[in-house]
Amino acid sequence: HNNMKRDIAIAQMQQFFDIRELVPRDVYARFGSTAWRFFDTELIETVVALRTQILCVPLICNNWHTGGTYTQRGLRVNTSPLVADKTERGVMYVSAHLLGKGIDLSSRKMTADEMRKAIQANERKLPYKVRIEKSENAPTWLHIDVMHSGGASKIEWF
Repeated sequence: HNNMKRDIAIAQMQQFFDIRELVPRDVYARFGSTAWRFFDTELIETVVALRTQILCVPLICNNWHTGGTYTQRGLRVNTSPLVADKTERGVMYVSAHLLGKGIDLSSRKMTADEMRKAIQANERKLPYKVRIEKSENAPTWLHIDVMHSGGASKIEWF
């Protein structure tokens, strides 16, 4: 049942995202389309809900494969510059991006603040509890993940 649920979630997500939009170039080069394995099912279902029921606008994650500069907005690995830099400096880094449980998104149709407001207004449509980064920490993008630390509220702001 869980595998079938996961397969359905991935198929829905593939209507809106190519795997290259979700992983860095080196991960795609090594794993290709099998890189879906690195993403948490709850995150996939959450992004599908954002795309189809809550925000209802095209969403941008990474765009390196079309010549853009975004490379680290989905999955991050130990060689990703952001991660490698923190490791080199001895800074602990336990981001949801490393676990396939977090994603950064933007849209040409809505600002990050508009996206946050829309999610808050429609939180009942979220399939799982989420954490969302506040606008002062993420001014031009929406960071959303499924690493909620518990408690009653559906959205944990950080």
